[in-house]
Amino acid sequence: MADFPQPTSGTPLSMDGDTLVVPNDPILPFIEGDGIGPDIWAAAQRVLDAAVEKAYGGEKKIAWHEVFAGQKAFDKFGEWLPQGTLDAFEKYLVGIKGPLTTPIGGGITSLNVALRQKLDLYVCLRPVRHFSGVPSPVKRPEDVNMVIFRENTEDIYAGIEFERGTDDVAKVLAFLRENFPKRFSKIRFPETCGIGVKPVSEEGTKRLMRAAIRHAMTHKLPNVTIVHKGNIMKYTEGAFRNWAYEVADQEFADHTYSWDRWERTKKEKGEDAANAEQKAALDAGKILVKDAIADIALQQVLTRPKEFSIIATLNLNGDYISDALAAQVGGIGIAPGGNANYLNGRAIFEATHGTAPKYTGQDKVNPSSVILSGEMMFRHLGWDEAADLVIRGVEGAIASKRVTYDFARQMDGATKIKCSEFGDNIIQHMEG
Repeated sequence: MADFPQPTSGTPLSMDGDTLVVPNDPILPFIEGDGIGPDIWAAAQRVLDAAVEKAYGGEKKIAWHEVFAGQKAFDKFGEWLPQGTLDAFEKYLVGIKGPLTTPIGGGITSLNVALRQKLDLYVCLRPVRHFSGVPSPVKRPEDVNMVIFRENTEDIYAGIEFERGTDDVAKVLAFLRENFPKRFSKIRFPETCGIGVKPVSEEGTKRLMRAAIRHAMTHKLPNVTIVHKGNIMKYTEGAFRNWAYEVADQEFADHTYSWDRWERTKKEKGEDAANAEQKAALDAGKILVKDAIADIALQQVLTRPKEFSIIATLNLNGDYISDALAAQVGGIGIAPGGNANYLNGRAIFEATHGTAPKYTGQDKVNPSSVILSGEMMFRHLGWDEAADLVIRGVEGAIASKRVTYDFARQMDGATKIKCSEFGDNIIQHMEG
C-alpha cells in the first residue's frame, strides 16, 4: 500500500456544510478501465481538458490523479479494488471511471457495485436525452429527455444470496419452514432453489427521493414519477412508493403536489375538489409527484415519454429502465451515468457500458458515454461553461457525420472514424 500513487499537483475538493467547494485546480481521481477503457479514456481526457481550457482560458485546470481497479489494479497490486483507490475517492470526493471487468470466481461479484456500496453512493444518476442525428429505433427519440434516480445500495443488488444445495440455503429454508410455514409453502421447489433477500429501507428510500425532488426544483422540471412493483411486492416496493410519497407530502409540501395527496382530497371532498386542488398547485408551479407500476412505466416511456421528467426507482427497476431508455436514444454506448452521495459530496461518474474485450486496443469504440459522464461531472462541480462546450462538441461531431462505427453503420452518408479521431472531432466542434 505504501507504493500506491499519490497526486503530485492540484488542490482537493472539500465540503462547506452541504456545499461542494471546488478549487480552480481540483484533484480528480480517474480509473482508466479495462478492455476498451484505455482507448475511450484517452479520447475523453483530451475532450474534457480541451473544454476546460476553452471555457476558462487557463484559469482552471484539472489535476488528474490515476487510481486503480479491475485488471490493471490486479496486475499492479494483486487486488481487484485496492484500499488506496477507495481512500482516494473518499479524500478527493469526485472522480470518473471507465468500464471495469467482473472478477471470475469468489469474492467481489461486481467492482461497480462494490464501489457504490463501499462509498455509499446511494444515487445512480442516469440522464437520457437524444442527440439530433443519432440513429434510434423509435419514431420520436427527441421526445425522450428524462433523468433516472436509481437507488444504488439496496434491493437484490445488496448481494444477499444463498446458493442451492449449500448448507447456508438449507439453514435459510429451515428457518422459513419452522417460523413462517405459510410463506415457506409458497416456495415451489424448495429442494432445488436458491434464495435471495431484497432489503428496502425507509432511510434509503427517503434520501433517494429527497435528491430527486431537489433535482427537479433546481432544474425547474415539472414532475417526478415513483416507479415500483408495489402491487406484487407490497412490503418492499410498495413501501418504497409510500415512503417516497411521504417525502413529497411531508418535507416538500410547499414545492410538490402528489397523487397520494389527490387521493386523500378525493376521499374527503370528492373528485372535483381533488382535481381543482391539483390544477391550482400545478398552475402555481409545483412539481407533480406521481407513481407508476414498473411494467406499465416501461411501456409508457416508449409511448408517451414527454410525460416523464424524473424517474425515482429501486435498484433493479432502475437498471432495466436506464438501459431501455438508452436504447431509445441510440444505445448504451452514448449513455452517461454517475453515482453520488448528496450528503457528503462524493460522486463517481462512469461509462455505463461494458469493457467490450474483443475491441481492446483497436481504437474503435464510441467514447461518448464516458465523455458525457465527464459533462455530468462538470455540472456537479459547477463548471457549466465547460459542460456546455462538451455538449456543443458532441452535437457538432454527430452532425458532421464523421463518427465511430456504431453510428456510421446506421447513418446515411457517414464516414467511419476511429475513437481517437471522434474525440478530436468533438474538440473541433466545441466553438460551434
